[in-house]
Amino acid sequence: MSSTPLASPPHPLVTRAQRLARDLLLPHAERVDQEGVPASHIEAVRRSGLPGLGAPKEYGGADAPVAVAREIAEILAGACCSTWFVQTQHHTPVKLLATYDSPVRERLLRPLATGESLAGIAFAHVRAFPRVPVRAIPERGGWRFEGTVPWYTGWGLNDVMLLAGVTDTAEVVFVVAEAREQPGMRPSAPMRLAALTAARTVSLELDGLWVPEDAVVLRISQERFALVDLPRAANTSPAVFGWRARPWTWWRTPRRAGSRPGRCGPGSTRSGKRPMHWPTTPSRTSASRNGWR
Repeated sequence: MSSTPLASPPHPLVTRAQRLARDLLLPHAERVDQEGVPASHIEAVRRSGLPGLGAPKEYGGADAPVAVAREIAEILAGACCSTWFVQTQHHTPVKLLATYDSPVRERLLRPLATGESLAGIAFAHVRAFPRVPVRAIPERGGWRFEGTVPWYTGWGLNDVMLLAGVTDTAEVVFVVAEAREQPGMRPSAPMRLAALTAARTVSLELDGLWVPEDAVVLRISQERFALVDLPRAANTSPAVFGWRARPWTWWRTPRRAGSRPGRCGPGSTRSGKRPMHWPTTPSRTSASRNGWR
């Protein structure tokens, strides 16, 4: 006599992500696409526990497996890609703070893990090396940053940023700075982009932004950074699969006349009443376990 094994229940954070997507993100996706990600969406993400997805348990996080993180990314991106894009920036600073011992870890990792504070990232420009869009210069017991951050997503929605610059000796310096206009940091107007304009992406002019030494997260050679970062950057984001799945659900599901999918969440309508079909299997590709997720 054979028996069929019972399927294991989903991770609690997967269940929370499904609820968040069903009750909030998907019904409002088209409006978000037109008007921008509202602070209320980010507040809901904070309360959900998702900011601590990959953070250590001793700092208030969930320390969830990579497969869970990727499934959650599919769910959120499939419901509202712009909201997913803002909140996904947060997980890289959390990962670096959890990985590398530093004074700033003890100060910030718990607030980031619990959602009390939300982080963005400003280091994609480091990949332009040997061009150096942002220079890091040692000065007065800290670091001065000069140059232009071409893209920073979530301006006005997140609290702190992981900022990187390159020194004259090709060392990459990662620091945590406040994500607000301040002496030495001036944001542009929000950019009009081909996609995800709602995610509040700006450029940042850095003209003498000074950050103290105890805000340094990591110093690493550019060569070593590239070895870790490039394979990760080449890996397919799980958001692609979540976003890709929604149009098929849309066309399979009856809809009322005149409604259409929102570009932010490709399956959203003004009514937001269609049933949800979330992926329940592990994500299609594996994630790099070393480096910035």
